[in-house]
Amino acid sequence: VQLQACGGGLVQAGGSLRLSCAASRNIFDFNTVAWYRQAPGQERELVALITNVDIFRYADFVQGRFTISRDSAENTLNLQMNRLKPEDTAVYYCNLHHHAWGHYWGHGTLVTVSS
Repeated sequence: VQLQACGGGLVQAGGSLRLSCAASRNIFDFNTVAWYRQAPGQERELVALITNVDIFRYADFVQGRFTISRDSAENTLNLQMNRLKPEDTAVYYCNLHHHAWGHYWGHGTLVTVSS
């Protein structure tokens, strides 16, 4: 499974970005689809996920600012990020997980939020 993430960039604090992850296989085949992030010197952490029964989960630090979604027509996993903060600066990774096939990771897209 090939994953191609895009949408990162440089934005001022308070601004917005929309990340998108295109997959070579139907994302609805997977048990969970998710976005993770990894800041410099930090562990990779979960940002948000959707399960195959449409359960949505967000990390506490999201605080209502981000929205994860799937687009069936485009076969993409998206993350709308609003009211960005400098501490959101990180490389963001999309992840697909299937109980039998395992985890698949995108290459990451860098988000930099300036103060």
